[in-house]
Amino acid sequence: MHVKITNDINDLSRQLAGWMVQYIEIILKTKNRFTIAFSGGSTPQKLYQILASVEYRNKIEWGKVHCFLGDERFVPYSNERNNGRMIFDTLLNIVPVKKDHIHLIRTDVAPEISALEYEKILRHYFPDGNHTFDLVLLGLGDNAHTLSLFPGYPVIFEKTKWVDAFYLKEEKINRITLTAPVVNAAGNIAFLVSGQGKMAALYNVFTKEHNPGLYPAQIIQPFNDELYWWVDKEAAADLK
Repeated sequence: MHVKITNDINDLSRQLAGWMVQYIEIILKTKNRFTIAFSGGSTPQKLYQILASVEYRNKIEWGKVHCFLGDERFVPYSNERNNGRMIFDTLLNIVPVKKDHIHLIRTDVAPEISALEYEKILRHYFPDGNHTFDLVLLGLGDNAHTLSLFPGYPVIFEKTKWVDAFYLKEEKINRITLTAPVVNAAGNIAFLVSGQGKMAALYNVFTKEHNPGLYPAQIIQPFNDELYWWVDKEAAADLK
């Protein structure tokens, strides 16, 4: 596990963008594609804006990048809470990625059908299941959730499905999410954590006894141990 402590969200995003450029270049020297699962939420928006900037957009061979989502709120694409829309608006509509390389999670069919369809896409991309995405970007909620793995929900401990759908009572909304098995088989996983509001969650994930039912982000333990935590000083204030 690697922990990178940065000054603030701007420093975090710029450092991570630079690391991603180098990492993608390395992978594309040995493979003809790079697969990435993007995170929703507010924290990665600055990163996406940097990657889409004039300074960065041509540093990545976007024509070889295949894009996926880590999770989705079951709201229409037109809704500003839709993760796919946010990622399109901040990044994918700006960089020269091929449209048929972008795989959003559908919200125009029943949640269970959407989850099955998305899993079918992933199984096609990663047929052996031993290595999935080249990179998964993750966030951390103030209750230590990541993806749509929320405290107290069975989806945290899913062993066979790669994608699952469930009803999140706290928000009165359906969620569709990647599960631990497909994420933990990724080549690299990077958490982005920023702000004082994430301080307690980060501390608990790092220091408390392993209890993913209470601290779901603890379930993310990549098989190849390539796990990066990109955090700013405010979020890391309680860590030694």
